[in-house]
Amino acid sequence: MVTTDWVEGEVRKAVQDAVIEVIDLHRSGDHFHVRVISDSFDGMRPLQRQKLILAVMKQHIPHPVHALDLKCMTPAQAETAGDTAFDPHGGGQGVHIRRIEKNKA
Repeated sequence: MVTTDWVEGEVRKAVQDAVIEVIDLHRSGDHFHVRVISDSFDGMRPLQRQKLILAVMKQHIPHPVHALDLKCMTPAQAETAGDTAFDPHGGGQGVHIRRIEKNKA
């Protein structure tokens, strides 16, 4: 089973200066919400930010990581962002959950 620390380490390979928050959405080690905050994202489009991380993570998808919800933002954007994470499989059609209720593995 994949741990949140392992996911954080993999994401850090792509964005070394980032603040990274990883939540194991189902406590199953395969569905993760990852919030990545970095000054290096300034001036980049959201998809460009995600592509940096997916370049590292794609070798781990769909096994051992099945779902990866990425939120990549600058520190200024993080200050105004909400406190929820999106679980794409929650309730059949997806559901927002509070990030404050971190369920670290």
